[in-house]
Amino acid sequence: MNNNRIRPYSKNPFYWQYKGEPVLLLGGSIEDNLFQISDIEAHLDLLHAVGGNYVRCTMSSRDEGDVWPFERDTATGLYDLRQPGKSYWQRFERFLQLTSERDIILQIELWDRFDFARAPWQDNPYNPKNNINYTAADSGLKEVIDTHPGQKESNFFRSIPALENNTILLPYQQAQIDQLLSLSLNYGNVLYCIDNETNESPAWGQYWAAYIRQQASQKGVNVQITEMWDAWNLADPQHDATFNHPETYSFVDISQNNHQSALTHPTNIALVRQRLIDSGHIRPMNSVKIYGANSGRYGSTRDAQERFWRNIFGGMASSRFHRPPSGLGLGLIAQAHIRSMRMLTDQMDVTTCVPHNDLLAHRSWNEAFCLANPGVEYAVFFPDGGDIQLDVSAATGGEFTLRWLDIRDSKWVSEETITAEPTEGTMRLVTPQEEGYWAALVQHVNE
Repeated sequence: MNNNRIRPYSKNPFYWQYKGEPVLLLGGSIEDNLFQISDIEAHLDLLHAVGGNYVRCTMSSRDEGDVWPFERDTATGLYDLRQPGKSYWQRFERFLQLTSERDIILQIELWDRFDFARAPWQDNPYNPKNNINYTAADSGLKEVIDTHPGQKESNFFRSIPALENNTILLPYQQAQIDQLLSLSLNYGNVLYCIDNETNESPAWGQYWAAYIRQQASQKGVNVQITEMWDAWNLADPQHDATFNHPETYSFVDISQNNHQSALTHPTNIALVRQRLIDSGHIRPMNSVKIYGANSGRYGSTRDAQERFWRNIFGGMASSRFHRPPSGLGLGLIAQAHIRSMRMLTDQMDVTTCVPHNDLLAHRSWNEAFCLANPGVEYAVFFPDGGDIQLDVSAATGGEFTLRWLDIRDSKWVSEETITAEPTEGTMRLVTPQEEGYWAALVQHVNE
């Protein structure tokens, strides 16, 4: 049973396997709490049709039309934290079913801190003024929190024994996670992330990771867990809690790196990859949200497209566009890039390749990126046209096939058999046009 669940790939744990086969996770969606939208089936069909297989699932309820995870008490109209919300959990279970049917992997975030501060907190069932189960005095929870959740004014995230040991609040939190796991552990297409952009104590994530594993163990299943930290800088000590603790977190999510532009973005990916290698505990590196859209504040539309490709060419296991307005979601631009990435990677064995920008000569820093199994195959991504030299000297014999992929049109535009320069073992790659997003696939011809 566990062999059919999502898990690190046995032959290369930088990647995932699902149903016993290696799988590269690509995605984008209109919302993060996707199980709450009305046209969920059509949206998943669209994702599947363009080659996507990866969605984010924050267990959040703060948007218009969302429902909360608890029922209301009929006498008072307030929430009863002892009664799971029928509509909420039915939506979630349907989401699990629909994604499983389409072999789409979902990455759940159990707690979204933005539901627990400012305006959303005024509607949240956990707010003492909104439920029949405790008062502000009993629970220690404030009824009004006007600050950004990063200010950590709420003690909702300090209820565990190692922190404030809030015996009033914690049983209700446990019951909510029990309800979630009673559904999600039945499905093998689920990854677990404790929080969205947390800067709370590492003890909080460690507690819930252990709690999930204990529940999973009772069902005889293995689960994959991570934490998502708030710091944009991957060298920030916050991230040590995941990088340094493979016994707690079986994969790392470095989505916050997608705030970074220019050389910092790919450099950080390479540094984390090497850190995992050096640790002796190689694990998948996920990116469940790629920021960037002209409508947002965290980079441009071009930034998002480049980040999507640099993630995969940096050796990451997943890449997903963040929801609008801060990301491209599953709009037409995102669809083209997902489709093209799938077209390219379906023609090669990504899991045997590693980042190899060292094989590119006459290259400016953002001109081209290489993912290669030297001597066998080489993929080169060009964000805006380019002209570089590719070192193919590891191959025995000099004959190769070269195919060009027009990424914006998701179309292979040419294929030819060429021979490397006999004395240098190099090949000149010039994009078919001076601008645009292009990918070259160079594969050695076996004689």
